[in-house]
Amino acid sequence: MKHLIWICAGLFVLSACSKQEEATAPEVTPEVVEETTSDTAASAEEITEAVTEEIEVVEESAAEPEPSEQEIKLAVAEPPAAAREWQFKEGEHYFRMVPTQPTVGGADKIEVAEFFWYGCPHCYDLEPYINKWAEDKDPNVRFVRVPATWNALVRLHGQLYYTEEVLARNGVLKDVAAFREAVFQEYHRRSNRMSSEAAIQKVFARFGVSAEDFESTWNSFEVNQKLRVAADLARRYSISSVPAIVVNGKYRTSATETGSYPRLMEAIDELTVREGLR
Repeated sequence: MKHLIWICAGLFVLSACSKQEEATAPEVTPEVVEETTSDTAASAEEITEAVTEEIEVVEESAAEPEPSEQEIKLAVAEPPAAAREWQFKEGEHYFRMVPTQPTVGGADKIEVAEFFWYGCPHCYDLEPYINKWAEDKDPNVRFVRVPATWNALVRLHGQLYYTEEVLARNGVLKDVAAFREAVFQEYHRRSNRMSSEAAIQKVFARFGVSAEDFESTWNSFEVNQKLRVAADLARRYSISSVPAIVVNGKYRTSATETGSYPRLMEAIDELTVREGLR
């Protein structure tokens, strides 16, 4: 029956070709013609029915594409994630320092610096919030405190802080958290302004620090060097009031800008995330 298709090739156009390829009629060989014409028993009606039947079969098979005709589905990239919506706005809740300024520590971590003064009531109010934040902070974040140094009394309390820091690092001052709370209490609850070296030494003595350890640390080159760095950073960061927070030498903020201490903690976290996405 397939040979009858070649005889009728000029009369019928078959639709089994792929969409990507053009159908070409095969060349009719003499043997095919001879074999076809020798079948004299077939009548014209039989030939017509056969061809019609064959065409119908071909059309039916054409409805089922060959594997090469299957629809090609191209891989589509995932749509880009929506841009992160930040809660705090530059110029309103925080300020960017241009250029970025140096930090106390190295570049291995994102640094959050709190500028404070023991005599500042707002710094005292911030204490429980910043302490809780420091306990739960990301391990890739370094928290440092930098005392203000803008006048004689404030600088004296800055010297107190760095003496406290060095003695704690050396294991002489055992309970730093309790000592820090005691210093705030002295100023804000007991009206002790700690305006002299002798008055400050008495506070250290209550926490087991000998007069010798206190004096050797108080007058040390290390403490004096730390005070110089603190003064330089306050100038670079344009610190005019405390408490103030600086994130990685780039962003400066405070509760004045954010509206509250809890909001300030949220702003700190958001700014550290910004730095982590660099």
